[in-house]
Amino acid sequence: MDDKLESLSLMKLLIDSDFRLTLEVSPWVLVLVFAVLVAVLVIRLVLSRIGIADYEIDEAELGIGDQKIKLRPNVVDKQIAYKVWVELSTRKIGLPIELDNDVISEVYDSWFSFFSVTRELIKDVPVSKFQRKETEMIIRLSIDVLNYGLRPHLTQWQARYRRWYEHELGVSGNHDIEPQALQKKYPRYEELSADLLAVNKRLIGYRSRMYRIISSVEKI
Repeated sequence: MDDKLESLSLMKLLIDSDFRLTLEVSPWVLVLVFAVLVAVLVIRLVLSRIGIADYEIDEAELGIGDQKIKLRPNVVDKQIAYKVWVELSTRKIGLPIELDNDVISEVYDSWFSFFSVTRELIKDVPVSKFQRKETEMIIRLSIDVLNYGLRPHLTQWQARYRRWYEHELGVSGNHDIEPQALQKKYPRYEELSADLLAVNKRLIGYRSRMYRIISSVEKI
């Protein structure tokens, strides 16, 4: 009976004649610990993949490059995407522009505000989060949308148009003209409006991709 109990013992603490402690561990303990570690890793891997889809973002569609980005967003990535999506959804920048109703100067105000807010959102992301490839790609994508999707239009058109528009507002004959009608008198209106709408279309696509990252319902 004692031999059977001894064989089932997983751990024994022994004291020799010199009062030194010795811990004897059964090989079964090591096997059990290894099995638990493997089970934990498998469970974490499975849980990390549940409900998360792989996404592909074509930079060409956003006017910021010619590569296709593949990523698997986690909770942190979704939080970043959600903040950007909220800013896009509550400003004219991520919504369709209708030049018969929208005022170009107000659109520029919204774009410039988004530019500033997004930079602050990016700066608020902890440096430690950049160690994850997907998080870094979402941040880079946001920066590229600002630098290559938004900045070129603002650099080319905003100052020129605002100077003209503010001058025209002071002309006595324009006091009774609606802003939407007045802006169409801009000498390069067709060129400006075409570029404005092209940028708007790409930004709407950017907003759509941020939403899909948040919702994780389908691949891009």
